[in-house]
Amino acid sequence: MKIIFIMIGISFIIALFFLVAFIWSVKTGQYDDTYSPSARILFDDKPNSTLDKN
Repeated sequence: MKIIFIMIGISFIIALFFLVAFIWSVKTGQYDDTYSPSARILFDDKPNSTLDKN
């Protein structure tokens, strides 16, 4: 029975760690730009000049 209480305590500590990490990432602006990653694939890259020289 003791192991159940130990495992519950450890799971709360891990959950608290992930909650703090999520709050920290939101406050530092990790999720501010939601448009650019989805539209980046639509823009062409600049051609590589070393490949164009045949």
